[in-house]
Amino acid sequence: MSVKRVVIFKNGTNTNGEVFVLPQTLEELMSQAYLKFNTKVRRIFIEDGTEVNEISFIRNNDNLYISSGEEFIVPPKNVSKRVKCSDWVTLNVGGKYFTTSKSTLTTKEPDSMLARMFAGDEEGYLFTPSNIDKNGAFLIDRSPLYFEPIINYLRNGQLIYDSNINPEGILEEARFFGIESIIPTLEQIISQQNVNRDNLPLTRRDVIDALIRSAYTTELRFQGVNLSGADLSKLDLRYINFKYANLQGCKLTGSNLSYCCLERADLSYANLDGAQLLGVKCLCANLEGVSMKNSNFKDPAGGRANMEGVNLKGANLEGSDMGGVNLRVATLKNANLQNCDLRAAVLAGADLEFCDLSGSDLHEANLRGANLKDAAFELMLTPLHMSQTIR
Repeated sequence: MSVKRVVIFKNGTNTNGEVFVLPQTLEELMSQAYLKFNTKVRRIFIEDGTEVNEISFIRNNDNLYISSGEEFIVPPKNVSKRVKCSDWVTLNVGGKYFTTSKSTLTTKEPDSMLARMFAGDEEGYLFTPSNIDKNGAFLIDRSPLYFEPIINYLRNGQLIYDSNINPEGILEEARFFGIESIIPTLEQIISQQNVNRDNLPLTRRDVIDALIRSAYTTELRFQGVNLSGADLSKLDLRYINFKYANLQGCKLTGSNLSYCCLERADLSYANLDGAQLLGVKCLCANLEGVSMKNSNFKDPAGGRANMEGVNLKGANLEGSDMGGVNLRVATLKNANLQNCDLRAAVLAGADLEFCDLSGSDLHEANLRGANLKDAAFELMLTPLHMSQTIR
């Protein structure tokens, strides 16, 4: 639906008219006219003297006359000298001057507010475009920052603006001035920016802001979010739902991830050295190449970390306390589990090929059905009993 614009004069005059974008209701139009002319508006007439009672009766480019209650007064004709047309126009937009040709304002967008403001004939402008400052420039109360890309677009047909300018501000100006041809381009730019912004990974600051606003027992939902590469070291992240989250390459050293849900999350090549992982849920998570040296999985209350089906290929868990952890059917190929406490851990069906378990404690660990091909068991604290590896 196209925007309608009208020119409003005081009753009985044809001078000092003001351009208005036609609002939805007659009451809104009266209110806007009151603010502009600083006079009470009770009645509105069209050029033939007919009083307007419905906003739908007003047509695009109509001249309207406002009254504080008196009857319509026919405006005198040719009582004032028109402002002389010039090939060049200077605009004072929010205190900044723009000098341009009249053809720039009227040719590319002939139906725009700017084109109608400066429409004229040999006698001058059809109406006074706006108030004039002491330097003879036409005053426009808008932001010069967002107006400049608009005037440049009218000059050369290309939308060019600095990277520090918000395109939403330019879009607002384009709608105000009725520069219709530029609006789809701006809407597309803004839409693309929003998509790109949604794809950006969250930062440490974003996570801290969420933590500050929440109690530590509250289950924050970071499900499916992108946190790749974020530095979350030494933060208290207990009880957070990181299911399906992207935590690739995150720095989580010394952080507390106890009772977190990391199901199917991607923590590949992240650093979790010294992290607290009590009761963590890591079902089918990707921890390939992760560093988890000296991490703690053992819950004094008896809870068990569930890492069933997790991918720990090439991971380094040296010196970690993993007592009772569930690593059923997990992939630990080429993983470093030296000096780990794996007492009562469940490793049934796990792939431990080329895994280094030297110096680890596997007392009462369940290794039934595990692939132990070329695994290293040197310097173990307790001998591995054959019954632990029988299917």
